[in-house]
Amino acid sequence: MGPKPRGRSPVSIFIVIGLCCFFYLLGAWQRSGFGKGDSIAQEITKQTNCNIFSTLNFETHHNDVPIPDSSEPKAKVFKPCDIKYADYTPCQEQDRAMTFPRENMIYRERHCPPEEEKLRCLIPAPQGYMTPFPWPKGCDYVHYANVPYKSLTVEKAVQNWVQFQGNVFKFPGGGTMFPQGADAYIDELASVIPIADGSVRTALDTGCGVASWGAYLLKRNVLAMSFAPRDNHEAQVQFALERGVPAYIGVLGSIHLPFPSRAFDMAQCSRCLIPWSSNDGTYLMEVDRVLRPGGYWILSGPPINWKTYYQTWKRTKEDLKAEQRKIEELAEQLCWEKKYEKGDIAIWRKKVNAVSCRRSSASICQARDADDVWYKKMETCATPYPEVTSASEVAGGELKKFPARLYAVPPRIANGLVPGVTEESYQEDNKLWKKHVNTYKSINKLLGTTRYRNIMDMNAGLGGFAAALVSPKSWVMNVVPTDSVNTLGVIYERGLIGMYHDWCEAFSTYPRTYDLIHASGVFSLYQSKCASEDILVEMDRILRPEGSVIFRDKVEVLNKIRKIVGGMRWETKMMDHEDGPLVPEKILVAVKTYWVGSKANSTSSDE
Repeated sequence: MGPKPRGRSPVSIFIVIGLCCFFYLLGAWQRSGFGKGDSIAQEITKQTNCNIFSTLNFETHHNDVPIPDSSEPKAKVFKPCDIKYADYTPCQEQDRAMTFPRENMIYRERHCPPEEEKLRCLIPAPQGYMTPFPWPKGCDYVHYANVPYKSLTVEKAVQNWVQFQGNVFKFPGGGTMFPQGADAYIDELASVIPIADGSVRTALDTGCGVASWGAYLLKRNVLAMSFAPRDNHEAQVQFALERGVPAYIGVLGSIHLPFPSRAFDMAQCSRCLIPWSSNDGTYLMEVDRVLRPGGYWILSGPPINWKTYYQTWKRTKEDLKAEQRKIEELAEQLCWEKKYEKGDIAIWRKKVNAVSCRRSSASICQARDADDVWYKKMETCATPYPEVTSASEVAGGELKKFPARLYAVPPRIANGLVPGVTEESYQEDNKLWKKHVNTYKSINKLLGTTRYRNIMDMNAGLGGFAAALVSPKSWVMNVVPTDSVNTLGVIYERGLIGMYHDWCEAFSTYPRTYDLIHASGVFSLYQSKCASEDILVEMDRILRPEGSVIFRDKVEVLNKIRKIVGGMRWETKMMDHEDGPLVPEKILVAVKTYWVGSKANSTSSDE
């Protein structure tokens, strides 16, 4: 009879259990962030930078999710559009515009194509397209191949708008009302308006030409939003953006401008040909809506100095005199005080509150949100001032001088006017975006240099992305989607600029006008409203060749985007969130490759 099998010793069982507990606790300690291994990993991560322009060949923790259904079609390949669409602007297309009434410039407003008429192809760059000159040289020179239109060099030759030299356009800084140059013109304005000390930071140019006023204000740390219609002055807004100056295609017609109330410190019309005295002063009332209490309005051109120019303008003295008298009356009704008139320039200042105003209650807009303006018709009424408690208080809140304004708590937040946003959450948002932008700069070392001049934030929130990037080297168009919380007033109170937009439609700009696009949460916001494909095709239209896009969204959303842009001649890579691979939000970086259209209606690649 053999020996009996031995049972397990209680001691050995105890040792096994003890070892299991020890390794479990050790693993938990390492995962908690206090372990040495974790700190070493974090240090390695901090020291690892990826420049997407030297290589896009880096891996991430999240690649495309495999598709189990083999019948699922591969990524759609987007074909190039016909070369005739090289400067296509979907919502300002000429043939469609001519079917709308000319009254009140309605035909020059936004008229977007219906779903069945949308182009779902890629807009080609013209042959010979070149990367714009870096700022500040780009302010004065534009490659002819990029905007091949010479008409303004002939039409505006005497006014010194633009000159054609060899294969470039030169912008000497002239304008219809400042043939001696924008600098001299701004110097005269600065003798009345505190432009130099940061009191004036945001400006509006109505009917901007090639935006030389805005270009020269940038040198004085003033951000001007310029607009002009797409009309017989071919490509004026396109020239502005090619120079690196903020601008969009727009007109003061029958609908509100896409800005919040109390947005601008200064506005001007330099022979913009807007009939200010017509329509019972509706156009001037719209300028009043977007002008901040204490802000300035400049009028140079008809009817100012009519005694000198009435024959040049081919109008009678009586007609021009009556027009100026009407403008003076409207300005007084709006609580504007005339501060200056000399030569070709007149300047008014909007009073800081309504205490000393003589407005009649019948002329005040009733029960209307003055910031709810997207596609809304203008009314012939004045936007009421916010209430004040003393004669010296600035209605809506006094702003600090720039740059202190950038991170001071905006009055709209301090007064509790933005749903869900407190002073504390505003400060936290700023910290978060400084962190995000530092991450972006570690991914792409060219961010923050003159390589990216025109930048767009498609879902700007409180403006934290733009604030973290503030620099003379670039500017940001802060877009607040019409389906999101209305924060655009906060953005302007920070000394930044932007506009409202619905991304189910095309943006009011020419093709190839932005160097970098930031899209944070955009596709989650619109996933049930319109096709991601359409938004991406529009992004491709407005992005320059070799421009870059930074997406920030949920991983499943970004995987879908990555698949779509795989058929759009974009190169992409996915990156983990700053806080590690377990965070479901990811970063997708993309570069639009260089290609141009061909005369044979096909495309060619030029590396």
